[in-house]
Amino acid sequence: MYSIAEPGSQAEQVGRLLLAGVIVIFLPALPFGGYLIYPFVILTTWFHEMGHGLTAMLMGQDFQRLMIFANGSGVAESMVSEDASVFTLAAIAAGGPLAPSIAGAGLIMASAHKRLWRPVLWGVAGAILASTIIYVRSPVGYAVLPLVGAALALIAWRANEGLTRFTLQFLGVIAAMSMLSDWRYLFTEVAVIDGSRMLSDTGQIEAALLLPHWVWATALLLVSAVSIGGSLKYALNENRLRGRPVKPPANVLQFKRPKR
Repeated sequence: MYSIAEPGSQAEQVGRLLLAGVIVIFLPALPFGGYLIYPFVILTTWFHEMGHGLTAMLMGQDFQRLMIFANGSGVAESMVSEDASVFTLAAIAAGGPLAPSIAGAGLIMASAHKRLWRPVLWGVAGAILASTIIYVRSPVGYAVLPLVGAALALIAWRANEGLTRFTLQFLGVIAAMSMLSDWRYLFTEVAVIDGSRMLSDTGQIEAALLLPHWVWATALLLVSAVSIGGSLKYALNENRLRGRPVKPPANVLQFKRPKR
């Protein structure tokens, strides 16, 4: 009996990524699916808020704490110096929306290399657990994130290669698709988070750089689409999946028929 898709082929990669996408889309509609997908909703919020915090640190500011609430919203708080430029403020605001797409693209690309499957999962698990200790300051974050981190560590340690690879792809797809599911938030100037009205991420960019928030929302979506599209193109590159052709010895003659 022959398999439909050859192991390691482009068809197999496409099938796995499509399966991950179908699960992400339809799981919430299944009985108890909302509960099953909830930890990953919290994880995408973690990606988003860590994006704000890490960007603040890269810009020389002080990332203080991260809070995640029961409805899946979150806040990253940073101390920003009074003389910080408007570009610093805009970069910190943009770091959150871009983080899930960048992380998702990286995970999808890593899934194309067998040697990276377990190390990357270990890295994600370690980052989740470390950030929970250092930055997270909310009951939901304390309850959910350590469980997600421990589950990823267990998969990296004990799971077979198929589950390890699929977990990496699933995380990449769910992180990438979270940007699309949040498009309404991006096109909103003011949002209500934990009962408080505050400027959205694109609203903060508008306040810093003047152009309307919908311009920045469009730009962020385009950047995310390009990064995810590039990662999929890389992961599904047929020549890379097949491997480089072996070059024949110098004393071997080859005769090729030209294409018509």
